[in-house]
Amino acid sequence: MSSNTEDSGEPKQSRAGVGTTLLSIWSWFVFGACVALWMPMMAIVWLVTLPFDRARWWTGYLYRKLPVVHQKLNPLWHFKVSGVLPENPRNPYVVVSNHESFVDILLISHLPWEMKWLSKKEMFKIPFAGWLMRLSADIPLERGDRESAGKAMDLCKVALDRKVSVMIFPEGTRSATGEMRDFKDGAFRLAIETQLPILPLVVSGTRNALRKHDWRFGRADAEVRVMPPVPTEGLTLDDVDALRDEVRSLIETERDIMRAA
Repeated sequence: MSSNTEDSGEPKQSRAGVGTTLLSIWSWFVFGACVALWMPMMAIVWLVTLPFDRARWWTGYLYRKLPVVHQKLNPLWHFKVSGVLPENPRNPYVVVSNHESFVDILLISHLPWEMKWLSKKEMFKIPFAGWLMRLSADIPLERGDRESAGKAMDLCKVALDRKVSVMIFPEGTRSATGEMRDFKDGAFRLAIETQLPILPLVVSGTRNALRKHDWRFGRADAEVRVMPPVPTEGLTLDDVDALRDEVRSLIETERDIMRAA
């Protein structure tokens, strides 16, 4: 019957909306429980490793496992890691990635090595989650503040000198349209100044995992792919623009391949 609402699909859509809402409530509960559990665990690891781990490698490494546990308990998300992973996680890289969503951070945290994240200063003010970022020695940046940018780059150099990679989104912020924004120079200048390789990452599929202005999670089948390192030995600051454009092109091409698969 044409009047049958079951045939019209409306009840199915309603049930799907209710189901997503309930699963989102569950997932947020799991996330909060993980944060509450991780705080004392990270504090203990920090205290135990303090005499020999100035870089807070192990404290940060534990922090990145929080999103792994959360994703396993979130039935709306499926994450995948692909590509060739670095053989020695203590060989430092300047790691860069395209930026589709806040969930990129949770996805990239599935990579099995520690990185110090360059993040906007506001993130560190978030209760509990921001405290964990500070405990793991992530690096704050105040956008548009040249002095803050200089201090952040100095902290990045300290982390790299201590054999810990740093993670930077060169777009600065996620795109509103889903297309890649222009890359900023900072990460590439840092790589040339330290003569360390760039490690490009490509993320795909996170855009609908958590939409702006909506607290509910969306279904996502997302992937982070590790690309071959791009060397910087012998490059000078005159090469920043060429290096930036080369890496952006590599990431954009691979992202398009992943989307088409």
